[in-house]
Amino acid sequence: MAMQISSTAFADGGKIPSLYTCQGDDISPPLAWSGLPPQTKSLVLIVDDPDAPDPKAPRMTWVHWVLFNLPPDSSGLAEAVAHLPQGTVEGVNDWQRTDYGGPCPPIGRHRYFHKLYALDIVLTGLKRPTKKQVEKAMAGHIIEQAILIGTYQKH
Repeated sequence: MAMQISSTAFADGGKIPSLYTCQGDDISPPLAWSGLPPQTKSLVLIVDDPDAPDPKAPRMTWVHWVLFNLPPDSSGLAEAVAHLPQGTVEGVNDWQRTDYGGPCPPIGRHRYFHKLYALDIVLTGLKRPTKKQVEKAMAGHIIEQAILIGTYQKH
């Protein structure tokens, strides 16, 4: 069975409810995963928006959330997760924070990629890392990955 990531809040390719955005409570959506390879030692979750600032003329990928060293026996994250699974470490997002920052597109409908990576190692030596630093550390150690895409446009 292939690794999968899903949410009960929105379907793959569907609209993210405003509750999880800057126009709502800006809380993290519920996420669930399954089908992890048996040799998985840790998981990485990166949520980003490749359509910033304008989907018609994207110039950057905006990082909303970076989590690493999620334990392989975890099966997801609760809505508005307050207590991450033991061992999980938060990286720095593009707001220079280490927590979830929901969709807040300045213009147009953006895509939000919830990318889950199964790694054959536990990442070490990272202090308040950015997405780029986490990606560099996990290079060559990705066993499998899954993606859930949600969309959002301000109303």
